Amino acid sequence: MTKYSDEFKIMVVQEYQEGKLGYQRLAKKHGVKSHKQIINWVKNYEKFGTEGILKKQQKKTYSVQFKLDVLSFMKRTGSSVRETALQFGLTNPPMITAWKKTFLDGGAEALDRSKGRPPMSDKAKNRSNKHSDEKEMTYEQQLERENELLRLEIEYLKKLRAFQMDPDDYLEKHKQRYHSNSKKRSD
Repeated sequence: MTKYSDEFKIMVVQEYQEGKLGYQRLAKKHGVKSHKQIINWVKNYEKFGTEGILKKQQKKTYSVQFKLDVLSFMKRTGSSVRETALQFGLTNPPMITAWKKTFLDGGAEALDRSKGRPPMSDKAKNRSNKHSDEKEMTYEQQLERENELLRLEIEYLKKLRAFQMDPDDYLEKHKQRYHSNSKKRSD
């Protein structure tokens, strides 16, 4: 995937807003692989200003519950990936598609797996220390993790059932929460 500078993105968005060229022609003119990237830049700029386009210094990690809420919202409302991203204050819509694929392939537990190499723990550094204790702790930690994921899954199913019973009331009740969460992130 090609990386574009912040200045380039802002220039393309401003050129689009002048109204002379559409998404596809701008992509062709500037050598952007897909016009959908330009659509994302424009929508993020319109919703969040220049902050929506600027590269983030630090990658944000999202909780499993947040990911489930995003996927649930998208399914309930029939919103597109882009609309859902804007609703939740996410500037990278393809990330939601990746979450959906991960969830469909491995369930809620798969959403909890972090990408990349995990940091080396003190236990790993001191391998010579009691191997049997490590195995017990690892098994105990696995059970705790499984319990937490089951709790999250039950919570998700409860929310889904509440939505199915009265979609309009549920959406109205939770709309303010999602809206206030997205405002906090953009500040």
